[in-house]
Amino acid sequence: MSDTFVDLGFVTAPSGVVVLGMATWIDEWPRIGEPLSVRAGAAAKAGGGHLQEWEYEAFAVSAAADRPLSVRATTEPSVFDEEPTVATLEVELGLPWPDGVDGPVLLGDLPVDRGGMVVGDAVGLDAWTGPEDEPADGLADLCYWGRYEDDAHARFGGERIPQHGGVQGPYGRLDLPVAEAAALEAEIATWRGGLHGKGVATMVEPHVDYFRFRRAGLHHPLKAGVIEVDGCRVLGIDWCQGDHSLRHHGGRDWGQAFPVTLEADGAGGTVLRWTIPPYDEGEED
Repeated sequence: MSDTFVDLGFVTAPSGVVVLGMATWIDEWPRIGEPLSVRAGAAAKAGGGHLQEWEYEAFAVSAAADRPLSVRATTEPSVFDEEPTVATLEVELGLPWPDGVDGPVLLGDLPVDRGGMVVGDAVGLDAWTGPEDEPADGLADLCYWGRYEDDAHARFGGERIPQHGGVQGPYGRLDLPVAEAAALEAEIATWRGGLHGKGVATMVEPHVDYFRFRRAGLHHPLKAGVIEVDGCRVLGIDWCQGDHSLRHHGGRDWGQAFPVTLEADGAGGTVLRWTIPPYDEGEED
């Protein structure tokens, strides 16, 4: 594991409460009870804490409201492809370390979400849009890949979607009206007779926040990207699906939840830290 931190970007928390949560479920919090901001505000007032409703999980802590907050990470090689993956995620809170407190303060633990992780303002995240929501700009991205992707490209056009490190991404058409993207996806899907296993897979990603952060992180080695949500800078980290399947499948039910702490940053300040221990081959036993 590398001890060198990589800067991922800055977030803002004008409400004075910052959340680290599972991206898949951010838009679900208000649908199952109190909004995320209400739950997070109560946890922050109590010194920081864990929020959980079914498989929806997040942590909320107090943070400075008047400045950007840096987010950084250390890395270790993925067990899937040896590409870097997050080992330690650290969020600057812009607050002094409290007098008389020795050592880290354990707040609880948090699984890795297959859909990625989000760091952002508690109130801003109340406006987060998920896959089932309508995109504010009415646009979507379409991508397709598979055995016959070149044949599909010759017929339906599009360009390779660039990825970090020069990796060849799938073919795609970006920034299409939603209806046009859906119609083109249907046309590609039925192109080879509409049968499964014919070598072309498709996906339409509307410009909702859940997909916008993934697109913003395409060029980052840790798939990290910053977007604006309700006037707040929010950082998302998409997770390699292969790494998640090999290392983090099963989540909390299989003991795959990792400590979240408040810690002194060495310069008199406080950070929120999420630590994923180095991979142990015995984990698969």
